[in-house]
Amino acid sequence: MIKRNRLFGNQTRVTFCLPRDTPPGPVSVVGCFNAWEPGRHELVTRRDGTRTVTVRLGPGEYRFRYLATGGVWLDDESADQVDERGGLLRL
Repeated sequence: MIKRNRLFGNQTRVTFCLPRDTPPGPVSVVGCFNAWEPGRHELVTRRDGTRTVTVRLGPGEYRFRYLATGGVWLDDESADQVDERGGLLRL
């Protein structure tokens, strides 16, 4: 699930959230906004078992996917568009 909150100016706070049944081990959101660098935006486990991370982004289109332990790629069906290249987020 993706949550978007408009901030002052042209920034948007985007929270990426995965359900508790995701594969064990670290999971990162990687995309064009962080040069596809694993570990830079690692999701944190919450009390309810979900995992989240929040980033600030300006207007534009952003490709992203989740990368789990062992090179497992996950897509987010709540993205604006999902295809073989992952999710697309439009802000």
